Amino acid sequence: MVSLVLYSNHTVESSSVNKTYSNSTDIGKNKVGLVLGTAKYLKDGRINLFFKYRIDATVDLFENGKIDYVLISGDNGSKYYDEPTAFQNELIKRGIPEDRIYLDYAGFRTLDSVVRAKEIFGQDSFTVISQKFHNERAIFLAEKHGLRVIGFNAKDVSGASGLRVQLREYLARTKAFIDIMIGKEPKFYGDKIKIG
Repeated sequence: MVSLVLYSNHTVESSSVNKTYSNSTDIGKNKVGLVLGTAKYLKDGRINLFFKYRIDATVDLFENGKIDYVLISGDNGSKYYDEPTAFQNELIKRGIPEDRIYLDYAGFRTLDSVVRAKEIFGQDSFTVISQKFHNERAIFLAEKHGLRVIGFNAKDVSGASGLRVQLREYLARTKAFIDIMIGKEPKFYGDKIKIG
């Protein structure tokens, strides 16, 4: 089990070498930026910094002309929990026009988000927007499905909450590796949606 975790982590990291960027001046342009969802608030009511920094990163790319459209993919598992709409509302407040934003309500996992970007929204090449560790996993999954993807790294989160997420990422990468081996599919597909 330990060997599998270590090998999975190494494989994911290797697949994303020189494919993630932390400065918008260095990254190439793609038509679409895929923002990976997360909750807006923590359980104690404070703003989730992973959310805030992904918003900042998306606005940075859009304002610098590195993406033309934003595809927000996240969990909308109930009427009380809606990641894509929370991101959309914040991005509109920050100046991104509503007609440049598309929502994927069935991005329950990173695998679902990247595969649905291709199969539902017709994108073979795009920029994924999240923290670096998450982008690395998304790039691994995307490339295994024949996609050309680069990542724009939102600011990372320090402290205890950031450390917990980083530790969970080791297991998430192992699961991603296993999902590719067994041919795991997204939970839902659906009607195709044209961007732009």
